Amino acid sequence: MKCDARDDVEKVAVIRSEDGKLEGWGYRHQQCVILFLCLTTCYSMRACMGVSLVAMTTSSTTRATIYNHTNLTSYNASDYKVNGILSALLLTYPYPIFKWNKKTQDAILASFFWGYMVLQVPAGQLAHRVGARRLLAAALFVNALVSFCLPWAAYYGGWAWVAVFRIKQGLSQACIMPGMHTLLGKWTPLRERSRLTAWVHGGHALGPVLGLPVTGFIASSSVGWPGVFRFYGVLAALVGALIWCLTADTPAKHPNISYSEKEYIENDIGSSDDSQKAMSVPWRKILSHRGMYAIVAAHIAQAWGQLILYGELPDFMDKVMGVNIKANGMLTALPFLVMWFTNFFFSWAADKLIVKKILSVTHTRKLATSVGSLSAAIGLIVLAFVPKKLVIVESVLVVLVGLKVATHAGVYVNNIDISPNFSGTLMSISNFISNLCASLAPIVNAFILTDVTSEYLWRKVFFVTAGIYFVSNLVYLICGTAERAEWNDPPQKKNTTNVEECNPMLDTAGK
Repeated sequence: MKCDARDDVEKVAVIRSEDGKLEGWGYRHQQCVILFLCLTTCYSMRACMGVSLVAMTTSSTTRATIYNHTNLTSYNASDYKVNGILSALLLTYPYPIFKWNKKTQDAILASFFWGYMVLQVPAGQLAHRVGARRLLAAALFVNALVSFCLPWAAYYGGWAWVAVFRIKQGLSQACIMPGMHTLLGKWTPLRERSRLTAWVHGGHALGPVLGLPVTGFIASSSVGWPGVFRFYGVLAALVGALIWCLTADTPAKHPNISYSEKEYIENDIGSSDDSQKAMSVPWRKILSHRGMYAIVAAHIAQAWGQLILYGELPDFMDKVMGVNIKANGMLTALPFLVMWFTNFFFSWAADKLIVKKILSVTHTRKLATSVGSLSAAIGLIVLAFVPKKLVIVESVLVVLVGLKVATHAGVYVNNIDISPNFSGTLMSISNFISNLCASLAPIVNAFILTDVTSEYLWRKVFFVTAGIYFVSNLVYLICGTAERAEWNDPPQKKNTTNVEECNPMLDTAGK
C-alpha cells in the first residue's frame, strides 16, 4: 500500500480523525460480543458437569433436601421403569439416578480434558486452513448435539458412554481458543486490542458465574438433570447459529462493514485476503521465536494456577480452614464476578498505556502479565497463613482473582501482537503445552498431600504454585516481546506492504 497516492491519503485522513481512533460501535465490536457469548457458553458447559453429577447420583430424599424440591422422585437406574415414549426419552419425571462412586465421577470430569488436549494443535491448523468461522460454528453444533443426547447416553450406556460423550465435547471445544484467536488476529486493531481481546476472555469468568446457579436451578426443576444438558444443547446451537450467520473470517469478507472501519482495521493489521490462506505455517520460525517460549512459560503458570485456585483451593478451605465454600453459591461465584468487572479496567488501562505512548506494547504486555502472575503468587502465600475466618479468606480470594485477570491484557493478547495471521496456531501450541503441564498438578498435589488435613502440607502446595508463577513470569520478562514477527506476512508482500507508513503509531509500538 502506498500512502503517497491522493486517494490513500484521503482514506487514512478519514480513519485517523479523533487522534487516529474510529469512534462509535462497529462490526469489530459485534464480532467480539459473539465470541464472548461463545466462550461464556463453553465455560458454562464445562462448569455444569460437576453440579449435574450431584443430581445424577444423589438419592431423591437427599436431593429434595439439597434443592428444596420435594415434589419430584427418582429411582436407581437399575430400578427405573420406562413408562411410555416420553419416559423412554427421559422427558418426564421420575428420572433415574446412578450409583457412581467418586472415582467414576472424577473419570467423567477428567474425560473432557482428554479430548481437549489431543486436538489443540490440529485445531490451530484447521482454523488457519478452513477458516475460524466454520470451525467455531462446527464446534458449537457438535457440542449442542452431544449435550442434548448425553442423558440418553447416561441411561442406556452408563458412565462409560458419558465419558465418551464428554471426550467428544472436549475434542470440539479444543477448537474454540485457536479459532477465537484466529478471528481476533483479523479483527482487533492495536489501539483497541487489549480491550476487545479481554472482553472476549471475560467469558472465562462469567461462564462459571452463570453456569453454576443455572445448572442447580434447572436440575431442581420439573425437567430434572436431563434438562440441564438439553438447555445447554439448545444454547450452544443458538450461539453456533450466531457465529455462522453474523461473523466473518476477515473484515474484507464481512458483507456489511463500512469502508472506513475495514481500512481502520487493515491499516493496523494489514490486509487479509485469500492469498494468506495459501501461506504454509512457518513451524521452524515459530518454534524458534523467543516470544513463543515466553508465552508458553506464562501460559503454563496460568493453567497450573487456575487448577489450584478453582479446583484445589475449596478443598483446602473445607478440610483445613473449616470453610465449606462449595456450600454457598454466592461465595463461590463472587470472585468470578469481581474478576469479570476488573477485567474491563485492566484492558482499558493497557490500551491507554499504548495509545498515549506511556509504555510500548511489549512493556505493557509484561506489566499486565506481571501484575496478574505476581498477585496470584503472593495471594496464595497469604492464604496459607491467614486466620481461619470466612471474611478474611473470601476477601483475599476476591483480591487475588480480581488482580489475576490482568493477564488477559498481557500474555493472552501477546500471540496476536506477534503474528495476527498465525495467532490461532500460536494459541494452540501454548494452550496444548500449558494444559499438558497443568495435568501434572493433581499428581504433584497427591504426592505432597499425604494428609489432606495438614495445613503444613497445603502450604507446600501453595509454595510450589507460587514458585511456578514467579519463575514463569521471570522467563516472560526476559524473553517476552510484542514486535510483529517478520514471518507473519506473505513473502510477496513484505517489500510492498508497509503498514507503519500509514500508521505512525506502530513505529515504536512493539519496541
